[in-house]
Amino acid sequence: MHKIDVQKITDDAAFNSLHWRVSFWCFLILICDGYDLAVAGTALPSIMKSMNVNATTAGFMASSALFGMMFGAVILGTLADALGRRRAIAIATILFSVFTAGAGLTSDPISFSVMRFFAGVGIGGAIPNVVAHMTEYAPKKMRSGLVAIVGCGYAFGGMAAALVGKQFIETHGWESAFIAAGIPILLVPFILFRLPDSLSFLIKRNKDSQLRSILTEMRPDVLIDAKATFLLPPKDKAELSLGRLFEDGRGLSSVMLWGAFFASLFLMYAMSSWLVNLMALAGYNLGSALTFLLIYNAGAIAGNVVGGWFADKFGIKWVTFAFFVMAAMSTTLLGYGVEPMLLVAVAGASILGVQSLLYAYAAQFYPMSIRSTGVGFAAGVGRIGAIAAPIIIGTLVSMKLPLNQNFLMIGVVAALGAAAVSLVRQVRFSAPSPDDTASPDVVRDSTTFRSDVRRRA
Repeated sequence: MHKIDVQKITDDAAFNSLHWRVSFWCFLILICDGYDLAVAGTALPSIMKSMNVNATTAGFMASSALFGMMFGAVILGTLADALGRRRAIAIATILFSVFTAGAGLTSDPISFSVMRFFAGVGIGGAIPNVVAHMTEYAPKKMRSGLVAIVGCGYAFGGMAAALVGKQFIETHGWESAFIAAGIPILLVPFILFRLPDSLSFLIKRNKDSQLRSILTEMRPDVLIDAKATFLLPPKDKAELSLGRLFEDGRGLSSVMLWGAFFASLFLMYAMSSWLVNLMALAGYNLGSALTFLLIYNAGAIAGNVVGGWFADKFGIKWVTFAFFVMAAMSTTLLGYGVEPMLLVAVAGASILGVQSLLYAYAAQFYPMSIRSTGVGFAAGVGRIGAIAAPIIIGTLVSMKLPLNQNFLMIGVVAALGAAAVSLVRQVRFSAPSPDDTASPDVVRDSTTFRSDVRRRA
């Protein structure tokens, strides 16, 4: 009986209409996902005024979606295994569309926060599923680039939120920006009928006719026998062992990576949640403050690309360190009104860039057998920073401190992130197992960086 290696067929495929379709829908979904997360930051000043809440309460309201994201990644990741990734993405789209629009119909902080929590479940579930789907379908020679392009949809969503806010919040109220987030619900039928399902899911469920149709469209040059059997790609022999993160001289470095992830996600969500409000406190009207958010997200797209190029040239550790330093300098100087447009762009490039750099750095630091555990645990600790950031900055704003002290707090966290990265040891793995990647002084090896960073963008 003829056996088909599905992974090899995918790897060797030429880019065609099927890849265009998958790329288009994945990119569009992440634009909507990014919009739904960023919209709270664009409307926060108006929400505070409308609901008569102080900055501390507003910080908790902004964090509710981030708290929901923690659950969404786990719940919808599990559903993807049980129902297929296509249905999981559709469910995520329903959740973030319905509940973000529902938040626009609330009038008190508690109901708003509940709606945002459930929206966060959808937002958090969509990101990993969409990126995994694009990774699975992309040809090997284009995989890094396609995943990077699709990942940029998230930043485009943030830009869209700023543009919608500029056009509608002042004239139609903050509710209009949230209600507009319900429009992506119209995409669900297209996701279910136009987006092909996960190849590995189809193999596991013995859906050979669907799989044969997809592979024929992907590789019309390959004749697939009607009686052929399809093989799953071999899996890495991974271990779920927290203790191994501290072996072979990795203890301090693991803790420092956790600190760096905490700092990175703190910076990301402090700025996305409070930038508009802080610029309004600096004396800018709402329209001008929203322009800063637009520039911030544009800088993020550039930073993601530039960071990868510099890391290939100069080594990932010190480029990550430099991006943290740039974030510290740009956010601190923002509090003094020095070239705000330029500094916001630099802040966006460095803060969003350092997040992608860290994922790649952690992936290179740990051997293959504990790589998922190492990266996953670091990202999990980082989520604590994401949840804490809007609350802490909101508390500082409510204390009516000078504006420069609010930005200084963000700058200090960035500086601590730089310090944490500088303390990560460039160690050689001792006695690597057969399953581990044999790469001496692995964190200096930047040859695989661009692939890693774009895959996680």
